[in-house]
Amino acid sequence: MNTYLRFMIVGLAGMLTLVSCSRKKDSFINRNYHAMTTKFNTMYNGEVAYETGRTELDASYRDDYWEILPVERIETFDDITRPGDSKNPNFERAEEKAIKAIQKHSMRIDGEEYNPQIDESFIMLGKARYFEQRFIPALEAFNYVLAYYPTSNSIAQAKIWKEKTNIRLDNNELAITNLRELLEIEENLDDQDVADASSMLAQAFMNLEILDTALAYMKDATQYTRKNEERGRYNFIKGQLYNRLKHTDSATMAFDEVIALNRKIPRKYLINAHLEKTLHFDYVTGDTTALLEFFTKLENNRENRPFLDKIYYRKGDFYQKINNGDSAVALYNKSLRTDSQDNYLISRDYLALGEYNFENAEYQNAGAYYDSTLGQLDNKSREYRRIKKKRDNLTDVLKYETLAQRNDSIVKLTGLSEANLKAFFEDYIQKERARAKKDSIALAESIKDDKFFKNKNQAQQSKFGGARQGGDLNQVGQFYFYNTTAASYGKQSFRKRWGNRKLEDNWRLSSKSDISSKGGVPNTIADATNNAEGDGLSLENLIASVPKKEVEIDSLRKERDFAYYQLGLIYKEKFKEYPRAVDRLETLLAFNPEERLILPSKYNLYQSLAVMEASAKAESYKQDIITNYPDSRYAAILLNPNIALEQDASSPEAIYSTLFKKLEAQEYGSLLEDLDVNIDKFFGDEFVPKFELLKATVIGRYKGHKAYSEALNFVALTYPRSEEGKKAQELLRTTIPQLSFKAFAPDDAINTNWKLIFPFDTSESGAITAFKEKLDKAFEKLRYPYETSLDVYNKDRSFVIVHYITSKSAAEGVIELLRINDEYRIVRPSLPISSENYKLVQIHKNLEEYIASRQVSE
Repeated sequence: MNTYLRFMIVGLAGMLTLVSCSRKKDSFINRNYHAMTTKFNTMYNGEVAYETGRTELDASYRDDYWEILPVERIETFDDITRPGDSKNPNFERAEEKAIKAIQKHSMRIDGEEYNPQIDESFIMLGKARYFEQRFIPALEAFNYVLAYYPTSNSIAQAKIWKEKTNIRLDNNELAITNLRELLEIEENLDDQDVADASSMLAQAFMNLEILDTALAYMKDATQYTRKNEERGRYNFIKGQLYNRLKHTDSATMAFDEVIALNRKIPRKYLINAHLEKTLHFDYVTGDTTALLEFFTKLENNRENRPFLDKIYYRKGDFYQKINNGDSAVALYNKSLRTDSQDNYLISRDYLALGEYNFENAEYQNAGAYYDSTLGQLDNKSREYRRIKKKRDNLTDVLKYETLAQRNDSIVKLTGLSEANLKAFFEDYIQKERARAKKDSIALAESIKDDKFFKNKNQAQQSKFGGARQGGDLNQVGQFYFYNTTAASYGKQSFRKRWGNRKLEDNWRLSSKSDISSKGGVPNTIADATNNAEGDGLSLENLIASVPKKEVEIDSLRKERDFAYYQLGLIYKEKFKEYPRAVDRLETLLAFNPEERLILPSKYNLYQSLAVMEASAKAESYKQDIITNYPDSRYAAILLNPNIALEQDASSPEAIYSTLFKKLEAQEYGSLLEDLDVNIDKFFGDEFVPKFELLKATVIGRYKGHKAYSEALNFVALTYPRSEEGKKAQELLRTTIPQLSFKAFAPDDAINTNWKLIFPFDTSESGAITAFKEKLDKAFEKLRYPYETSLDVYNKDRSFVIVHYITSKSAAEGVIELLRINDEYRIVRPSLPISSENYKLVQIHKNLEEYIASRQVSE
């Protein structure tokens, strides 16, 4: 009986379970069974996975405090997330649980849902898809809730998440309209819903760059949120918005609100709020001692170690602003050594170091720091282009500063008497040998004592499986050139084996060695002394290296003067460093340079001094130009600043246009003379590179391939940063190598396009024109389908060319027909030539070579 009763109870329980599992029957048991199972089983696991995913996402997200923080921390990806793909397995699991809840526990009967947890499942589904960046499927989930669950107690959340998705899809205006409507119509929104809606409205307005309206909504979000982490973030964003709107006092108050939360919020908000406040410090009236103490306190706090990169950088800025450059440099370097993950901060450190070195005329170091800065920036950003332009201009500064200093030093040496010159070089040799001896002894001692070399063999043994006993593992593992002793050892070893070698092809050849400069690795102090004394420095050689001829000295002076002029223009036009521009140009004028440099230098001095508000000195240069150069273009500009010289016939633009027409007319000889005159006339004008490139083109057509290459090289080296200089570089790289081919094609290999050449001396200009007209009349009357043209070959010879001849035999037939025709009787010497070979003749100006090659072949 007991057994029978137990079977009855188990059977009844099973029947009740089967009945309650039904999703098509509306009963109290069914509703509560599916609701409870959904909430406490499927959805519970989904919520756990979702929250875990959110926590991981927040932890991995790296905020950019250089820009206004986004309201929500979600990293967007360029690639599209397809169904079945997942960037975070927790969100994938949350989506699976939401789908399982809908598929297995939905009780939709006759169009009505009886499971009160299904709307939450759809919202969970949308959230998981949202953070997986599948925004369109997420939007579908939220829209489903709004369409089929209008009475849901989570309807506000569905609306807010829908508009969050719209914002991610760049539908900012639509999101603004819907969120505003939500805040106006919904009466029973709880505080957190108001905070969520207001924060997303602020984000939409920030996306549209309407910052004042965004600020108003961010204030509401800060007021209504009940989450401390959000309150800290929102207050920080509020401070950033005030900063952008130039309301520094309000920004300071907002950052104070962040600081007041202290340990209730993540420390990153607290530290960045402190650092943002320091940007508002008044260095005129503020207490710099107190600010320095504050920075020191931040730096010494152990809890702030993850933020030392920013603290060092801000402290470096502090020292920079109180003109303590050395301390600033030390802190920028400390910031770099923290292994910061903030690329933009790293770029700020490098940029600050670059600017410091530039201000101190350490151009080589400045260039290296600018290169490092560019390596940390997006190459599509405006700042990247600005710094890249400055770095390119710095290349010219390095070039001309080095040239100016070198030539200036040599010119000064040429002015010394023989006795003074001898004394100068004797002192130089003693100093160089003392320095070399000191360095070599230090190297010998460091090699003797340094752990790097002591453990070198042990390191090698360890590499091949041998036991390492002691030694500095970190030092052995360092990159070679990070160890100064190792680097010096390597350099000395190289010199011991190879001597001094230039960086060039085939450097290993014995002919490339400089035996006099070889030096072994100093193992002892005696070796070091021998190396220093055997350096190859010779008083006689040094004295002999000083130029003696006036032509050489004059060439050095001209190079130096041109370098100073270029430096003045670069500092003025490219860097806006007017005091340096004035210094270089006034130094140039003190050298009494050639006449063509004087006038443009004075004009640029006038402009620079005017910007510097040195009005008296600027006025003196202005009157000098007007008085001593009344007919110059610069005087015309000073007398009438509003004159439209671009339209003037004497402007460089108009003259260039006229000269270009002469190029088309092949008036090469007179064109070269005109170009030289105008290059001198407009020297210093930004239009000069155009004249120079035109001159190179004329030289190429007039003198051939070699002269063209040399002329392009001059333009590329003299004006490397102008568009014309860059074009010349490109032509040298691509076109010139193609034009270097000189081998003539055999006549029997080409039979489709030939020309007939009638050579003339250039002095026979009248005869050339008359002959061409005679040919044209002959071809017209004889109905030959040929055309003629005049081509300049060089300064001594020009050609009348007959075109469109199909073969060599046809060209010879034309010659014979013209010779025997009774009316024309043209017997002038001529030469048939293929179009390909004619092109080579014009490029290389080697007509005689072509004629000789044809005679040999015949």
